[in-house]
Amino acid sequence: MENTNQIAEQTAQVITPEGLLNHWQGHRNITRRVIEAFPEEHLFSYSIGGMRSFGSMAIEIMDLSANGIIGIVTGNWASVPELSHRSGSSSIKTNDLLNFWDKVTEDLKNYWPQIQPQQFQEVILAFGQYEGDVTGTIQYIIDNEIHHRAQGFVYLRGLGIEPPAFWDRN
Repeated sequence: MENTNQIAEQTAQVITPEGLLNHWQGHRNITRRVIEAFPEEHLFSYSIGGMRSFGSMAIEIMDLSANGIIGIVTGNWASVPELSHRSGSSSIKTNDLLNFWDKVTEDLKNYWPQIQPQQFQEVILAFGQYEGDVTGTIQYIIDNEIHHRAQGFVYLRGLGIEPPAFWDRN
């Protein structure tokens, strides 16, 4: 009976952990191209309607992604000082942004295999304040990135720049 239950659980799975990571990394590829598309002088200064700059939004995306994966794997939800988007005190500047982006991408790749399949359903207190299961936390982090990337698309169009194709995740 136990084998039957295990098989039923496996066949009920909609996406594999590897598939979810690939989905997330695909979104990160698009967002990286949005960062690259910004003229350096506008990445941390341009905004529309009182919103934050896209550089600031990119730091938030990295903060949630880096601290999210580390928190999920280790239980340590401490913020990486360079990525602290809440305080507005991030030390990252335009020329460092893509280097940090790539480091966070590598962190995702390296920490991800440490998440055991059963952990995706475990309830955690993400970032020390948001209760939910691991899958929901990861989905939130991805959704947050998509939301801010869309704002970046609007900024690029406001600057007269064609944003990268939203569907090209390579």
